[in-house]
Amino acid sequence: MKQATENQILQLTLESFKSEVAENSSPILIDFWAPWCGPCRMMKPILQEAAVKMVGRVRVAQVNIDQEPELANAFGIQSIPTCVLVEGRKAKAAFVGLMPADALVSQVLGKLSG
Repeated sequence: MKQATENQILQLTLESFKSEVAENSSPILIDFWAPWCGPCRMMKPILQEAAVKMVGRVRVAQVNIDQEPELANAFGIQSIPTCVLVEGRKAKAAFVGLMPADALVSQVLGKLSG
């Protein structure tokens, strides 16, 4: 089961951002993180659990801010981990810090249109 959940989290780069987010109107939750950030590493299993719970409704992705500083700057990321919900090519909400998967799923689904 673990392998399947890992495959559900996209690793976004500047190159893939356009096709996965800018040109795709389906909702996506983007986790901005860095490998040296302890809370970010704690967020990974939470994100995997959330991805499973939101399958078919919200895609889940990660951006390593060390490798993709342009994306972090474009979203105005000031602290990590920060998850940004993008729907219809617009940032709808940001969730800063750790939270349980159920709370994250509830918050994200509550922000979706329709």
